[in-house]
Amino acid sequence: MASDPFLELNDATVVLGDTRVLESLRLTVRDGEHTAVLGPNGAGKSTLMKLLALEIYPAARDDGTPVRIFGRDRWDVFELRSQMGIVSADVHDRFVHGNSNGAITGRDAVVSGFFATQGVFGHQAVTDRMRGAAADALDRMGVAHLAETPLDRMSTGEARRVLIARALVHNPKALVLDEPTRGLDVVSRYRFMERVRQVARDGTTLLLVTHYADEIIPEIGRVILLDRGRIAADGAKPAVLTAPLLSRVFGGPLTVSEDGGYYHFLVSRGAPPPRADALAP
Repeated sequence: MASDPFLELNDATVVLGDTRVLESLRLTVRDGEHTAVLGPNGAGKSTLMKLLALEIYPAARDDGTPVRIFGRDRWDVFELRSQMGIVSADVHDRFVHGNSNGAITGRDAVVSGFFATQGVFGHQAVTDRMRGAAADALDRMGVAHLAETPLDRMSTGEARRVLIARALVHNPKALVLDEPTRGLDVVSRYRFMERVRQVARDGTTLLLVTHYADEIIPEIGRVILLDRGRIAADGAKPAVLTAPLLSRVFGGPLTVSEDGGYYHFLVSRGAPPPRADALAP
């Protein structure tokens, strides 16, 4: 029997204040369909992430449910975390810099994934199975040697990999990454994304939210291009990552190149802005 899709949005609209931040989003991401959501600042990517994390909710509809995750429109947030891991630069900041949490060791950070907390507390019953799963997750991400190291003594890339281990400690069906390489240097970015590639190859459905085309690893076959809260394009990577589409959405003349399944785009210096009539879908 076919599994429920990872994510279904049915005319999902989010209004914050007087602004429609997301407007009638309609899409389905199937189980095993590695997907990237790409767009400039202000496109609505952060709001989409909060929607997935159950931090905000879409406008109610009379004719259907706007958001379903794994076929369900209602989740206990702790139960959902066992099915869908989330890693972002904001999560990193909360763990490393928030409320002195940088003193948490790598092992405790991963074990805390079982409780959806920032650290392990005395009232929580940590079992040998949890400790073993945490050790396995750290090893999977290549940071087993950091089990006893506090997060604030790790490099940004090391701490980010520990947080992926935390997200994977349940063996979730899906992993959502929100701008995961923010703050990493070029070598750390490469090493980090190589680990993400292995996660995708191991069968965890990957949803990557980014504004960098070169974060879209070869295993990702689908790209959703978001622009001012709407879907500007949705399809196979070669069809979406084109100079005309990206130039229109990012608001400047861009050139696009591809190398070994990775795409890169650069601003074309001195080139005229794209013509709106030439770029109309």
